[in-house]
Amino acid sequence: MPSIPCHVISGFLGSGKTTLIRHLLDHKPAAERWAVLINEFGEAGIDQAMLPDASDIVVQALPGGCLCCQLAVTLKMTLVQLIRRHRPDRVLIEPSGLGHPAGLLEVLQDQDLAPVLDVRAMITLLDPRRLSDSRYLENQTFRDQLAMADALVVSKTDLATPQQLRSADEWLERRWPPLQWVEWVTGGKLPMGRVLGASSRVGDIPSRAVDHPLSDLALAGAPMLTLDMDVMPKPRETRVQRRTALGYHTLGLRWHPAQRFDLQHLSSALEALPEGCRIKAVIHAGQGWRILNNGDGPLKAEGTPWRRDSRIEILWPEDLVLDSEALVARFQTCRTGVIED
Repeated sequence: MPSIPCHVISGFLGSGKTTLIRHLLDHKPAAERWAVLINEFGEAGIDQAMLPDASDIVVQALPGGCLCCQLAVTLKMTLVQLIRRHRPDRVLIEPSGLGHPAGLLEVLQDQDLAPVLDVRAMITLLDPRRLSDSRYLENQTFRDQLAMADALVVSKTDLATPQQLRSADEWLERRWPPLQWVEWVTGGKLPMGRVLGASSRVGDIPSRAVDHPLSDLALAGAPMLTLDMDVMPKPRETRVQRRTALGYHTLGLRWHPAQRFDLQHLSSALEALPEGCRIKAVIHAGQGWRILNNGDGPLKAEGTPWRRDSRIEILWPEDLVLDSEALVARFQTCRTGVIED
């Protein structure tokens, strides 16, 4: 069996990574089985709920840290398990928007995974509006993500002003070394050919074994991982998780799928949060299941096939003071009761 193409799709918070991956999954070759590994800095893991649910798509979330540092060992174990169990034809990895991709690439190219994964050119997303914001330009992770890119997707071009688009074009002209390619997109609509035709990041790949040498991997005999997100909350339980790292706070909440919410009440509570908060949620509302997201500006709600549990994730910078206990209490008032379907 040939090595498995592996694509890292990086980008800072809110750059549109999950939207792009969702577009790719909707248009992937019908004969291929894809595995998607999503790393979120927060604990709730909302992005997994934003992707399609299909027999030829396997989605695994690794919330609560960064693949480049805290979750490096977990990443390796998870990849081994995904490959052994599902034998994907292609692997996509979405690292945390706060993560540095250098450590991730080191894991993917170590002596155990290098014979199995053909790491392709790193695709990095850039929201052109960020180039006029000093908070991003002064952020070392934001700059490092762009510096390590092999190819660049200039995302959300419909939301940028003509001046912001010109500034992004001028920035691209000054960038060195030059990128393999640049695509300007809206709605994450990256042409599939950019992924399927991507070259190997590490040059010519040597001859591979007939089959993936998973039995030789150092972690191949490790027990199957059971993540905290796999543990279902009880029907009237609220699971609350907090963490602080890399200059950000996160607050994550989870409820049993039978717990329902008042969509209007919850939306009002989320919209009342100060500017600078990154908001993601997937909830069982009276009108069905909804995803709430403010990645493109105002909070938006859309339907989702997700039915596993309700989740809310709030992320904010350390210099913004929020009372997380008060937030939890406010969100609790948005519940309408536990109703079995």
